[in-house]
Amino acid sequence: MPLFRFRRLGTRLLVFLLGLLFAVLGLTYVFVSRANDSTALAHSESNLALGAGIFDEWIRQQIDSLSRSARVLARDYAILQTLPEDRATLTSMLETYTGRVGASVIALLEPDGTLRAASGPAREEKDIAPFRDLVRTAQDKDPSEDSGFAYLVGSLHVVVVVPIYAPYPEIAAWFGLAFPIDHKFAQKIRDTTHLEVTLIATEGADGPRLLATTLPEATGRIVAAAATVDRRDGIQIRTIETPGEKYVTLFKGERLVGSPAITVALQRPLSAELAAARELERKILIISFAALALAALFALWIARDVSRPVLQLAGHTRHVAAGDYTQRLDLDRADELGTLAGAFNAMTAGLAERDRVRDLLDKNVSPEVATQLLRDGAALGGEERDVTILFADLRGFTSLSENLAPRDLLTLLNRYLDRMSAEIEREGGVIDKFIGDAIMALFGAPVAQGDAADRAVTAAVAMERALIALNLELAAEGRPPLGIGIGVNTARVVAGNIGSHRRLNYSVIGDGVNVASRLQSLTRNPEYHTNLIVSAATIGALRQPRFTTRALGTVPVKGRAEPVEIFAIG
Repeated sequence: MPLFRFRRLGTRLLVFLLGLLFAVLGLTYVFVSRANDSTALAHSESNLALGAGIFDEWIRQQIDSLSRSARVLARDYAILQTLPEDRATLTSMLETYTGRVGASVIALLEPDGTLRAASGPAREEKDIAPFRDLVRTAQDKDPSEDSGFAYLVGSLHVVVVVPIYAPYPEIAAWFGLAFPIDHKFAQKIRDTTHLEVTLIATEGADGPRLLATTLPEATGRIVAAAATVDRRDGIQIRTIETPGEKYVTLFKGERLVGSPAITVALQRPLSAELAAARELERKILIISFAALALAALFALWIARDVSRPVLQLAGHTRHVAAGDYTQRLDLDRADELGTLAGAFNAMTAGLAERDRVRDLLDKNVSPEVATQLLRDGAALGGEERDVTILFADLRGFTSLSENLAPRDLLTLLNRYLDRMSAEIEREGGVIDKFIGDAIMALFGAPVAQGDAADRAVTAAVAMERALIALNLELAAEGRPPLGIGIGVNTARVVAGNIGSHRRLNYSVIGDGVNVASRLQSLTRNPEYHTNLIVSAATIGALRQPRFTTRALGTVPVKGRAEPVEIFAIG
């Protein structure tokens, strides 16, 4: 694998792992955020329910306070003594008592509910209709008292009516007290419950109307618009979105005396509930990004620590692929990569040894035989196959050895054998052995060839031509020419490893080998006038008979009952 592809693969793996880590952290953050939202919503709803209870308790306390004040006034001797007096005097006294009891309106009513006198803005009969309605319902109760929410002169109040007995059980008159439910009251609820309070009137053709709110007026109007007309059937909790904030809102219907219901809305900003959770999420986010950054740095360090030896290994592999076994990996590591480097060095050494052995085999046996030995092993035994055997013998070698020094003789012999071997190998022949100055070559073994006879004859003709060229060189050097005799025969023989378990040789044996050797010897016969004799079996095995042949008759061969028909080539 090229280095840039390896680096690209490592980068992709690193990006994938970091992406996976980022996805896990992201999913964790989303899960925590949603869990926080759910918890905050549930906590807000719980706070709103508690706030609704506190609101009801505050109203009850206010009603109790007004009731106590009304009962005190009902027992006041001065009040009782002045009942028959004129309305102006009563109004003045009621104005005085208004400040004492903390009420916004105090009304004195006849036993039938008719207004006798009132303090504050409630001056007319139409302004005290809620008191009159409460008087009617209180007469049927024991004790004869009643209270509730009501509009007085256009504003929301808590109203209470208490009878004045003269004596008991005769009701001489009624006291009515009212306390405003306004922005100040809402603010007190907010300071106690930490909830926003909005009071909404739900009557009228124009829809809900904002009465009081602790929210900004524009936000309060949005909450009022979300209220329905009648909430007397229970409590509803909803989340209302306003510009810049979400409010978890509890809508609670309240009965009005003689009028449609009002709605009390308690709001809890969702951000207030989520503040601590968002801070936790922010810390988780910071920690996650820090962890991601550290993981990226650590991954880069790991990738670099791994990629360096791997890249070295890849470079070393290219050297090995090119046949260079001299390089060694120097990784001073105690981990698996160090073990791999050691194994790779051992493999390189083994390959170098194998090539050394192969080189020695190639120099001592043919490459084809060496390949077979390396592949199949050096077991004794063989197989029958059709092979063309070529024998070539150097003429006049004895006289040469007498006239040349041993070193010069060996040099000349090797020069001759090199030229002849080259022609044999060019045609796919295998040098079986050198027998002094003689050559035994095989065609069709150990690798089968369909045209072994053609190759053998072609090689023999080429050897004659190569010898002519060599003789020209020797003549230029002042040396005598060399002669050659070649015999070629095709026969079925046994080919395989021959020898002992300690020393063996790949060769062929059989009658066909003897015939080829005999044909080579016949080239010495001057009456044949040829250096190349082939058998009729070889002529018959030629697939492309493109050679000029001349019949030489038949000759007996030692060890054979039948003579062999022979031919000269050229």
